[in-house]
Amino acid sequence: MIEEILTLLDDYFARLRDKTILREVADSVEITTPYLDRHNDYVQIYAKRVNGRFILTDDGYTIEDLEQSGCKLQSPKRQDLLKMTLKGFGVQQHGTALEVHASQENFALRKHNLLQSILAVNDLFYLAAPTIASLFYEDVVAWFDLNEIRYTTR
Repeated sequence: MIEEILTLLDDYFARLRDKTILREVADSVEITTPYLDRHNDYVQIYAKRVNGRFILTDDGYTIEDLEQSGCKLQSPKRQDLLKMTLKGFGVQQHGTALEVHASQENFALRKHNLLQSILAVNDLFYLAAPTIASLFYEDVVAWFDLNEIRYTTR
């Protein structure tokens, strides 16, 4: 069975390679990955060589998209969640951009960590005020129903 799983892993790695698209953009390389964000768009990051090392970044897309979607990250609790998430992946925030620095030796790991952090930060969308209000409303209605308490909608 180990051989079968190894073959399946080889297929997975081949799919990752085949579905990854590289494109030169100014002085960076745009890396379009096969991973999807909450809009079902492919996650893109950018690699730039600086002093023999690489800077990998989302160029601000993730946080800007959250804020444009109504998930404001200015509150202390949301800032703490954001910082904790980024710290867990070793990712830094510069303005709205998520960034990691990589060498040739750790490029794959650092790229993976950046992608994981982008997907995790993207999940903070579920803390947007309209989503929280809707969930709270559903919980209250369910509790009233469970306890046979009469209420009017809204």
